[in-house]
Amino acid sequence: MTTPYSTTTAATTAPATPRAPATPPARFLLLGDSHAACAGRAAEAAGLSFQGGPVGSGRDFLGPFFDPDGPDVVFRDAEAQRLYRRFLDALDVPSLDRLPVPLVCTFGLSAHTIATRENWAVHRDAQGAYAPGFLGSDLFAALVRATARGALAFYEHAVGLGLRVLALMPPQRVPAMSDPAVFFAAQHVLHAELAARGVEIVDLRPRVTDRSGLQRPAFCAADDPIHGNLAFGRLLVADLLDHGL
Repeated sequence: MTTPYSTTTAATTAPATPRAPATPPARFLLLGDSHAACAGRAAEAAGLSFQGGPVGSGRDFLGPFFDPDGPDVVFRDAEAQRLYRRFLDALDVPSLDRLPVPLVCTFGLSAHTIATRENWAVHRDAQGAYAPGFLGSDLFAALVRATARGALAFYEHAVGLGLRVLALMPPQRVPAMSDPAVFFAAQHVLHAELAARGVEIVDLRPRVTDRSGLQRPAFCAADDPIHGNLAFGRLLVADLLDHGL
């Protein structure tokens, strides 16, 4: 089960004087996988009011995971749907198209899952190499789009509802199960696909990576091989603020 991070609260009976300060309105709705957690924790630590958090794991949001429902969406996973409805209720909006704040997402950006080595074995020769140009080819791009088709459909639907949508590029961490070359090439495809759909992209790669393109230890969670830490989350939040959130 995922733990949502949010800082807005439901209204309660007004206390006796002196009055408690009113909860500030949420600045954004955060929906995503576990990579959204560090942004949520950082926003919470900074005292920024928002609603949302992780609603599942990265692999859950690559293939089809929702159904359009007029001005709204219905998540196929019951727990994700429960959390989503809870977040909307906290914002006092009946459907996604009525969202009064930007939508911040990490759906589909689990690049290490897309880059799972065994998924790409058929495209490697006996020496383990890809054909020259394969990772920049139309075929490769089509395969990445097909793998992340559920997420791309979600972003397209949300933008089509008139929402301002921002996507957080993931930590640049490649676990042993993943192929680094595919990891980096897949992100290039996803970045272009999101931009083509009108999604704003928060991309910290030039600021948090070393010459190899991998995330510097100062921005890595210490207890696992894929996530960013609170320092990474603080940079994400700072970038969101720079985007006017």
